[in-house]
Amino acid sequence: MGNIKKQSSDFLIVLWAGGGSLIAYFLVYALRKAFTASTFEGLELFGLDYKVVISVTQVIGYLLSKFLGIKIVSELKRHRRLSAIMISVFCAELSLVLFGLIPYPLNFICLFFNGLSLGSIWGFLFAYIEGRKLTDILAGFLGVSIIISSGAAKSFGLFVLGLNVSPFWMPAVIGAVALPLLMVITYLLNKLPEPTPEDKALRIERAPLNGKQRLALFKAYSTLLVPLLAVNVLFTVLRDVKEDFLVDILQHTNLSLTSFLFVRMDTVVTFILLVVLGSMILIKDNRKAINTLLFLMALGSLLVLFTSLFFNRLIVLPVVWIFLQSMGIYTAYLAFQTIFFDRFIAYFRIIGNVGFFIYLADFIGYLFSCLFLLGKSVFNLHINWLQYYHSLSLTISLTCLFFICVAFMVMHHQQRISTYKIKLQIC
Repeated sequence: MGNIKKQSSDFLIVLWAGGGSLIAYFLVYALRKAFTASTFEGLELFGLDYKVVISVTQVIGYLLSKFLGIKIVSELKRHRRLSAIMISVFCAELSLVLFGLIPYPLNFICLFFNGLSLGSIWGFLFAYIEGRKLTDILAGFLGVSIIISSGAAKSFGLFVLGLNVSPFWMPAVIGAVALPLLMVITYLLNKLPEPTPEDKALRIERAPLNGKQRLALFKAYSTLLVPLLAVNVLFTVLRDVKEDFLVDILQHTNLSLTSFLFVRMDTVVTFILLVVLGSMILIKDNRKAINTLLFLMALGSLLVLFTSLFFNRLIVLPVVWIFLQSMGIYTAYLAFQTIFFDRFIAYFRIIGNVGFFIYLADFIGYLFSCLFLLGKSVFNLHINWLQYYHSLSLTISLTCLFFICVAFMVMHHQQRISTYKIKLQIC
């Protein structure tokens, strides 16, 4: 009877926390990425393509939010999470309304505030689910929301544009539907119970981190963190180019773009990765879990490399090509972004929280993504997005495989040291 009650309780937490976080971040993407459905063809600003300008502008705001999030998310106490999320999403929608109200080209600045408002939401939401025995599957739900949300935001954007809504008002229209739903879901997440004693025994009790503690942690584990942060930077760049310019990329293929093509394709990727990431819950040993996650990162890199090496054959079927690209990118990206640091903290018995590590990784990743997009636009405005993206994915996949191999070797060395210390304590 006790086991049945326990299983029912676990199922409720998965449904409540996992489903709630997935829906919440799905709605966050609707507030953030709907504008990417429009090409803003023929519009320029500062001598650059207008879509590139607003994409970079939003990323700059998002980047600043990630930098601030290193402190804010890692220090935020539970009782302030709900208000932080509510204020953030309201400001995000207000910026989209102003994007529609203020005439082109001055409205580009509104997307800076949109990015600034939404950059810390991931950390606020992750704080509800970290440090639990079920975190692997809960983080899987939150992580895969990125995949389906990206395609959905574009699909909904194309749908609203098909209703003859202006490209400048389309993001605000979608946000007006997403905002109230997001507030309700966040309120329900805020009612989640705290981690149990069993959770704390398995995954370590989580605590806020001050500046000195954050610096000490980075120094202690820098040899492992640096190569992994490099991988995260590169896949963040590749993912952002794919997300923001997928419509532009596919215009160079024989694929006919329909409103919900992206949703159908990303739903399959989402389901597969949800099963893969969720199954990590079966691995109780944190050391084995970390090694498995590194393997998944390598596997994702190899899949991106495969699609690049056989590009000329695969591009004849653009849906297959972009599906395999998405599988590879998100396998590598989410293995690191969702579960890795939760297991990392548990294995090394670190007193702290996931927020610091994730936001450090995100800040560096988005910094390079922003510089990359801006630099590419400055030096080569008129490009074939398909050929450009193909070359980029080939280079990034090869580089990431090298850094993952370095991380494997460092992790193996760290594990040998930990085992040696345990043996000394036993003696």
